[in-house]
Amino acid sequence: MSTESTAGATPRTLAEELRQRDDASLGALLRARADLLNPVPNDLTQLATRAGTRASVVRALERLDTFALQTAEALAVAPDPATYDQLKALLTGDGEHRADIESALPTALGTLREQAVVWGGDDRLRLVRTARELLAPSPGHPSPTGLGPTVGETTAGMSPGRVQQLLTAAGLPATHDPVSAVTSLTDLFRDRTRMSALLDEAPMEALEVLGRLTWGPPYGQVTAQPAAHVRWLLDRGLLLPTAPGTVVLPREAALHLRGGRAHREPRPLPPAVEAASTHSGRVVDATAAGQAYTALATVEELLKDWDEGGPTVLRAGGLSVRDLKRTAVALDVSEPVAAFWVELAYAAGLVASDGAADERYAATPAYDEWLERPAAERWSVLASAWLVATRTAGVAGSRDSKDRVLSVLGPHLDRSAAPEVRRRVLDLLAALPEGGAPTQAAVLERLRWERPLRGAAGQDDLRSRLAQWTLTEAELLGVTGRGALSSHGRALLAEDASLVQAGLTPLLPDPLDHVLLQADLTAVAPGPLERPLADMLNVLADVESKGGATVYRFTAGSVRRALDAGKSASDLQAFLTAHSRTPVPQPLSYLIDDVARKHGHLRIGAASAYVRCDDESVLGEILADKRSQGLRLRRLAPTVLAAQADPGTLLEGLRSMGFAPAAESADGDVLITRAHSHRTPPRTAPEPVPDGPPSPDATLLGAAVRAIRAGDLASTTPRKPAPAAADNGQLPRTTAAETLATMQAAVMTGDALWIGYVNAEGAASQRVIAPVRVEGGFVTGYDHTADEVRTYPLHRITGVAELAED
Repeated sequence: MSTESTAGATPRTLAEELRQRDDASLGALLRARADLLNPVPNDLTQLATRAGTRASVVRALERLDTFALQTAEALAVAPDPATYDQLKALLTGDGEHRADIESALPTALGTLREQAVVWGGDDRLRLVRTARELLAPSPGHPSPTGLGPTVGETTAGMSPGRVQQLLTAAGLPATHDPVSAVTSLTDLFRDRTRMSALLDEAPMEALEVLGRLTWGPPYGQVTAQPAAHVRWLLDRGLLLPTAPGTVVLPREAALHLRGGRAHREPRPLPPAVEAASTHSGRVVDATAAGQAYTALATVEELLKDWDEGGPTVLRAGGLSVRDLKRTAVALDVSEPVAAFWVELAYAAGLVASDGAADERYAATPAYDEWLERPAAERWSVLASAWLVATRTAGVAGSRDSKDRVLSVLGPHLDRSAAPEVRRRVLDLLAALPEGGAPTQAAVLERLRWERPLRGAAGQDDLRSRLAQWTLTEAELLGVTGRGALSSHGRALLAEDASLVQAGLTPLLPDPLDHVLLQADLTAVAPGPLERPLADMLNVLADVESKGGATVYRFTAGSVRRALDAGKSASDLQAFLTAHSRTPVPQPLSYLIDDVARKHGHLRIGAASAYVRCDDESVLGEILADKRSQGLRLRRLAPTVLAAQADPGTLLEGLRSMGFAPAAESADGDVLITRAHSHRTPPRTAPEPVPDGPPSPDATLLGAAVRAIRAGDLASTTPRKPAPAAADNGQLPRTTAAETLATMQAAVMTGDALWIGYVNAEGAASQRVIAPVRVEGGFVTGYDHTADEVRTYPLHRITGVAELAED
C-alpha cells in the first residue's frame, strides 16, 4: 500500500532528502535526469537546486507516463504536504476501492521520488515547488484535472464584509477575521455531510450549473444581473468571482461534486497493444525480405541516376522541389517515398554534396565500398542508419517557424525524438507473438499513454506522426512484413549485425548470371543479376519495366551507346551468347550489325566542328536535309563539312537525323565515350542530434556520485572560525603565511583541513584534505573530496580553515 519512506530524521528540504539517499538512489536520479550532470554539481545542495529549475522539471515531467503524471497532478491539488492516504483518495475517490490504482500507485510515486519530483515520507509528500507551479490550477494555466483554485486563493482579494456575507448565506456563524472566515467556508465544502445538506437546498437549475462546471473547465460567465439560481450559488460561495463577469467553482466544492476524485478517468494501466491480425513467421520473413531486396535495388537505382553528378544544391541547402519530382519519376514512387530513400542514403553516408563551386549531390566513396558487400550486409547498413537517424523525411515539404519550406537533404530536418519513437514502436511489435500485427491506432494510443505531455489527443502531434512514419518506413525498408516484425527486424533491435545477416541472407534471392533474350528485342532478367552483367546490360539496353523480373529493351540508341563505350559488334554478340539461356534472336543480331556498320562512318572533330566521310553522297544528303540548317554546315572538301556548332551539338544533331556519327580526336582516332562516375571527397554520415544530454554510463555515474558526496562533505563539515574565512560556503581566505603555517601544523598533528582551491582553468572548489608533506611550494595529502592522494600548488590555495572537532 505504501512506498518506502525516508530513513532517519524527517527531511525539511529536498537537499536534506537527497543526503539521506544511498549511492544507488542518487545514481538512479542522475540516470533518469541526465541534464543534472551537466556540469557535475559541486554538492547535494546544488544538485537539489538544479533539480528544481523550470527547464529541468519540465523535461522530467515530459518523460512521465500518464499515471505518474496524474499522480503528480493530484499532488498539485492536494494540501501541501499531503499524506499517502490523501493522495490515494484523490485518485480513487471517497470510500471507493480501485485495485488497479492501489497496485499502480506505489510504482508511480516511486518514479516521482526517484526523479526528485516528489520528496518526503508517506506522511509528508511534497511536490518540488516548480512542479507545483506548473501543475497547479491557475487562471492562466488550467490544470488537466479540470479543477479551479481553492477558496482561499479565490477570496484573497475579497473584502472582509463580503466574506462574512458568504458565511451567513451558507448558514455558518460569523467570525472575527477574514482568515478564520475563509477557513470556516473551506471546512464546510470539505465536510461531505454538511455539503450534501447545503446542496439539497439548491434549486435544480443551480445543480445543473454545477454539473456543467464539475469536470472542468471550472470557469463561467455571468451577467451583471444573474438569474436567481446563479445568485443562490454566488451568495453561498459555490461560485466565486475571479474577474468582472467571470466566476469559478472552488476546488473544494468541485471535489465534493466529483466524489473526491481529481481526475474523471484515472489511467493506471497502459493500453494493451494486441495483434489485430496474425501471419505465419515464414510469410512475414519472406514478405519483409522481398521488400528489403526492393529497398536495396531502389537505393542503387537512385545513386546510379546520380552517378555522373546529381542535382544541384540549393543556396539554402537541400534538394529543390523540381529535382525531387524528377527523382520520384525516375524511381517510379511518390514524392514522400522518394524523399525517404534520398534521406536514407544520406543517413547511411552513401550520398553527400561534393563541395565544388557549382555544388551538386553525388555518391560518396563509401557507396562504392557498400556496393561490394553482400546484400544482407548492405541492408544491415541501411537499416542500422535508419534506426538511429534523427533526420526525418516526413517533415520535408512542411514549413518551419519562419514559414520557410523544409527541403529534402536541407537543414532543420532533425527531430531528436525520432530514434526513441522508432525503437519504441519496434519494441511494441517485438512484444507481440511471432507474426502478430497491431493496428496503428493501438500503437499510437500506447505511445500517448507513455508520454502524455509529448503527445496530443489527436494524430497531428510530432510523436504520433513519427510513429506513423516509423510503421510506414519499416514496411518500405523490410524491417516488417505485413505489419509484423520480421526475424531480421528483431535482430536489428538487438543490434546484432551478424544475426541480421544470418537471418536475411537465406531469404534474399541469389544473383543470376543469365538473362532470357526474346524475339521482340527484349531481355528478361528473372531475378537480381550479378553486378558485371547488370552493369553491361544497363549500357547495352534500356530498362523497360521492373518488378519480380526486369525487362530490358534493345534499341538502336542503346546499341550505339555500347559501341561508343568501346565495344565492337563481335564483343556484343559474344556477350549476349555467353549470358543468354536462349539463342540470340535474329532481329537482335541484325540490329547490332546494322548499327555497328553505320557507327563511325561519319567522323566529327573540332574546327569549331567538322564532319568527314569517305562517301561524298552521304555528306550531300546531310547538306540537302532541311533539319541540318541549324548546324550551319558548309563543304570544305568533297569529303569534309565544316560546322559552326560545337562537336557535341553536331553529334546530337546528326543522330537526331538518323545518322550514326562517331567523335574523333585531333589525331583522327575514334573517341571512346564512357560515363565517368562522379564522387564526392570522403564524407562521414551525419551525426544524430541527441534528445537532451546523453544517458551516462555506470562509470560516469559512479564518479559523479563520489564527487557530489565529497563536495557535499566539504561544504557541510563544521569548521573552526578563521579570521579571513568567508561565510555561506564560500572559499576560505587566508594569507600565504597563514596558509603555510596551518598546513605545516596539520602535517605534524595529522588533522584534516578545509581549503579553497582554484585550478588552472580558474574553476574554484572546496576540498577537505589531510596534509602529509609540505615542500617546494606544494602540499601533498589525502584528498577526502576526490578520495585519493593529490598534490596541490600552494599559490593556488585561496585559504585554509581547521575543521571543528566532533
